[in-house]
Amino acid sequence: MKIDSGIFISEKARDRVLDLMAEQGKNEHFLRVSVVSGGCSGLSYKMDFDDTIKPTDQVFEDKGMKIVTDFKSVLYLFNTTLEFTDGLDGKGFHFANPNASRTCACGESFSV
Repeated sequence: MKIDSGIFISEKARDRVLDLMAEQGKNEHFLRVSVVSGGCSGLSYKMDFDDTIKPTDQVFEDKGMKIVTDFKSVLYLFNTTLEFTDGLDGKGFHFANPNASRTCACGESFSV
């Protein structure tokens, strides 16, 4: 199933993901994001490169990047934007998730 909006990616995050795909020789892959149990707030984000779409996967596209998630995770990730920061305050990916009612200080886990 292809949906035109729902999970988004910033330009900076897209560029960094494309760089990582090229470094790892995974240019034919797409970005898989999901939510798993764990972390200090109860739920954590997970990102991988994948090349197989499962029957219940939800497929999004933003800024030319295919972003895939499982049916369960889409409920937590809808209208979330994957961002990348490389400033003095820290470097890395983070999720701007309007569905999160609480996040931890490290920004890697959340609760709804």
